[in-house]
Amino acid sequence: MLRPPFGAVVTSGGMMDYPESYYRQTLAETRSRAALRGRVEVDTLVIGGGLAGLTTALELARAGVAVAVLEARSVGFGASGRNGGFVGPGFAAGDGIILRHAGPEGARRLWDLSVEGMEHVRATIAALQMPGVAPEPGVLSVRRYHDPGLRAEAEAATAQGYRLDHLETDELRALLRSRRYFQALRDPQAFHIHPLNYLRGLAAEIERLGARVHEQSPALEAHLSGAEKRVVTAGGEVRARRVVLATGGYTEGLVPRLRRAMLPIATYVMLSEPAPDLLAEVIRTRHAVGDNRRAGDYYRLVEGGQRLLWGGRITTRAADVTGITRELRHEMVTVYPELAALRTDLAWSGLMSYARHLMPQVGRMGPGVWHATAFGGHGLNTTAIAGKVVAEDILGASDRIRAFAPFGLTWAGGTLGLLAAQLTYWKLQAQDWWRERGAA
Repeated sequence: MLRPPFGAVVTSGGMMDYPESYYRQTLAETRSRAALRGRVEVDTLVIGGGLAGLTTALELARAGVAVAVLEARSVGFGASGRNGGFVGPGFAAGDGIILRHAGPEGARRLWDLSVEGMEHVRATIAALQMPGVAPEPGVLSVRRYHDPGLRAEAEAATAQGYRLDHLETDELRALLRSRRYFQALRDPQAFHIHPLNYLRGLAAEIERLGARVHEQSPALEAHLSGAEKRVVTAGGEVRARRVVLATGGYTEGLVPRLRRAMLPIATYVMLSEPAPDLLAEVIRTRHAVGDNRRAGDYYRLVEGGQRLLWGGRITTRAADVTGITRELRHEMVTVYPELAALRTDLAWSGLMSYARHLMPQVGRMGPGVWHATAFGGHGLNTTAIAGKVVAEDILGASDRIRAFAPFGLTWAGGTLGLLAAQLTYWKLQAQDWWRERGAA
């Protein structure tokens, strides 16, 4: 039922360096960007060509700042370019964690920033008329059990100015024909996109504004203590007054403090064969869908309803994609038995970065040095607003970056942290199973 290849990196005449994925197969444009050669002097250097780094660079370029971006592989090579494509408000950490660390006012500021991040992505797509991004409105957060507080949650959000629709069982099952779902929250303002085309659109606009984007340029040395920062690659060096570290799950040891503060966590996605009639029988909406379990299922129809993109599962180290895909298929068929014969054409994985406190890490690391990382599980809105507030801080336009101050570069625990994360995931899986058992 599963065809190879299973996430191999593909290069094509030096033009692309992406894992095989649905997004790589449907790129709107494929031109390459030159590696750094020689010495370059700029005001601000951004290390990392994912969504946070590119958003920072674009905001600075719009303000007339001389910017360069160094990307170790290709723009969007990491999690930013191969995720589920969901754009909606909120964070991976629960409300309790955020309230405990940030307090009520701080939690509200963070929520408002997450909404702004969503709207920033929407506005950017519209303003730049990005090809191939294909935004689709609506995200459903489904429950596999009866949650007596879900209606009140929707009403409270709506009363505070953010509309959420509560769907009871009959209404939900008219959209998703599954006996596993009992309730949902529908977010009509959230949407889903082709993330890699969005990233490549950002890079194109950065270059149009006169800034530099260098691919195949991993930073090998970073000298960040002086007034002038110096970052060395295999082919040259950049000298800058300011440096933004915006790397993710593929972060290596360039800045040890940053690497120690994150855990690389793998997640998995698969793509079905074209089967529009079969899919339309069970998924009667173009909304993206995710359940509320830790590392639960998330999926959406792509190519106008032709195919199903289904993701989920996490592991603390890269696992065999073929084996994990069997687990994803088991989940899919558990939810939709009618899809048992649906062939999986492609599967891939990727590393996200997580902090121990489950919140993004955004702030100043030292004089002239900023960081923006640990965006695993948050959605594309969070990386976008992080890039925006970092740029504002560099420009002296706002101090909104301070909203993230309660969630600093906490040591993630190294190998023991990875073990703890895996054990926590298994514990949460067991809790989910027990709760769903009572609803079955």
